[in-house]
Amino acid sequence: MNLSIVYALAAAALFGASTPLAKSLGLGLSPILLAGLLYFGSGIGLAGVRLIRDRGWAPAGLTPSEWPWLLGAIAFGGILGPVALMFGLTRTASATASLMLNLESVLTAVIAWVVFRENADRRIVLGMIAIVLGGVALSWTGAGGVSQDWTGPLAVALACLCWGIDNNLTRKVSASDALFIAGAKGLIAGLVNCTLAIYLGAQIPGLAQLVPILLVGFLGYGISLVMFVLALRGLGSARTGAYFSTAPFLGAAVALLVFGESVTVAFWIASALMAVGVWLHLTERHAHEHLHEATEHGHRHVHDEHHQHEHGFEWDPKEAHSHVHVHGVMRHSHAHFPDVHHRHRH
Repeated sequence: MNLSIVYALAAAALFGASTPLAKSLGLGLSPILLAGLLYFGSGIGLAGVRLIRDRGWAPAGLTPSEWPWLLGAIAFGGILGPVALMFGLTRTASATASLMLNLESVLTAVIAWVVFRENADRRIVLGMIAIVLGGVALSWTGAGGVSQDWTGPLAVALACLCWGIDNNLTRKVSASDALFIAGAKGLIAGLVNCTLAIYLGAQIPGLAQLVPILLVGFLGYGISLVMFVLALRGLGSARTGAYFSTAPFLGAAVALLVFGESVTVAFWIASALMAVGVWLHLTERHAHEHLHEATEHGHRHVHDEHHQHEHGFEWDPKEAHSHVHVHGVMRHSHAHFPDVHHRHRH
């Protein structure tokens, strides 16, 4: 559980820093091309990492029923979301856009609760309300100190909605190889967006601009997404989104400290509201007696109270390993999140 929180915070840190960097590096580029290059950088980088790890090309391991979830996640999170964000960044100050990205965690949680029936504790709901109020304050007042209309904040909000859908769809395949999931999203989304941008007349930038953009994409979109998928596996959609909502604070700090953007009092009011929301998320504890129904699936694991099964091959009990295994019926009580083993009704 603690390692999953680390994954979520690492994903937040990498993605948060990428927002103002993408705005700075993408000057003069179309939003669609910039989004495509960021994802293409993540796809190329993760494909290389996977080839090195597996010493060649390895099967994805996804079942036929999982592919629609992954393709839907790619469409919303890899194509529509980045384009909306890059469009919004051209009409919104970096610090404001970074903090508005907290709406992603709210929308992720709402979709998880309403559509996928994840449980919602009171602290999580109160935290989401605080984050929403902070986002409203930012978009209503133009707190970034830069003249703007509603199109910028609305585009950023649309990006958050796309990523909220993406997060919940990705949760359905989060037990699979995180490198493959993130790499596939990067390559497909990158190729689609770059092709569309070139068709509309965009020009690929020179190496001096291209290489930094690809590197930011690899770290801020690729490695960040791998960490996010690992966190989804252990925390579920709503809680991972809650921890990930720390990302905009780092993005805003980069915008303020590195790029010297000015802010108003409203900006700090919004920051305080969002900080309260994040604190409520981070201090939540969920524990009760629950029933594990019999299930069969495959993922990387160690032998703990949820993994007590026989093996038909030699294995090291000290090392994590991956194979299809069966869980028997179990009833017990402990602190938990809605991970791949705790998706029960309340």
